[in-house]
Amino acid sequence: MKSLTSFIFLMALSVTSFAQSINPSPERISSHISKLASDKMKGRGTGSKENEKAARYVAKAFKKYHLQPKGTEGFYQPFTARVRRIVVPDSVRKAKNVIGFLDNGADYTIVIGAHFDHLGMGTQGSSKAEKPEGQIHNGADDNASGVAGLLELARYFSTNNVKEAYNFLFIAFGAEELGLIGSRYFVNNPTLPLEKINFMTNMDMIGRYDANRGVGIGGFGTSEEWPVIFKDVKSDTKFFTDKAGSGGSDHGSFYAKQIPVLFFHTGGHDDYHKPTDDIEKIDLKAEAGILGIEIMLIENAMKLPKLKFTEVK
Repeated sequence: MKSLTSFIFLMALSVTSFAQSINPSPERISSHISKLASDKMKGRGTGSKENEKAARYVAKAFKKYHLQPKGTEGFYQPFTARVRRIVVPDSVRKAKNVIGFLDNGADYTIVIGAHFDHLGMGTQGSSKAEKPEGQIHNGADDNASGVAGLLELARYFSTNNVKEAYNFLFIAFGAEELGLIGSRYFVNNPTLPLEKINFMTNMDMIGRYDANRGVGIGGFGTSEEWPVIFKDVKSDTKFFTDKAGSGGSDHGSFYAKQIPVLFFHTGGHDDYHKPTDDIEKIDLKAEAGILGIEIMLIENAMKLPKLKFTEVK
């Protein structure tokens, strides 16, 4: 009897350890943000060699998680972006989305996205600094935090030993800061049919959690099924919902194509679009909690048929 009890205890311990190992962790989030938002990356401005390095970093992680390439050139979907807000000699720049596919043999696919570009050395026209040119805009919150979330969710769903009821398409969007160019390019040139997309979740600035506010989750009004999906979701990380499906980030491109969306965002702050948006100010534990909420919502949604789109009025 004692040996059986010990066996059951060890089995329970191993299951718990496995769950902890695949769940999003502050340590892995920190590792991703530290890499993407380091001074060496010089703000990941569209068209820069550092932006290209960031794209390769994401593609390498997708490959590690055994995702299938779903771009037009392997993991990459190249396109051309234009700097419009200010006049610069190289206003037309090469850019790309990075796309990985987790094939579960399902009819429909869930898109999880985040943009990986930022403002570079302050020459792309939307910096809030007084004299931005020549200053590194690291973009730890905007949006290395979202990319870290994207990679953690890719790791979670590809290593959880579950064949889900839906496929997953993980997309790191380029040139978001220049006007959602990467996500608009994708929805107009999709690498899988848009009618096969169940819904899209977007993470943009999820690193500056305020416990008094909580994380905002937009898109609540974009499908009549969202209230049911949210009903039993409980977390120590505070959250609230907002109906709007459009807005100034990449989920808006999918909403415009009548695809239900969710948008995770911890709100604005004094370092927004400034050189002071650094990793030291990221709440890593809270970001892991936010990703836990997103996982619960996705897993609840996968219990239902394909969601029906609702226009938010």
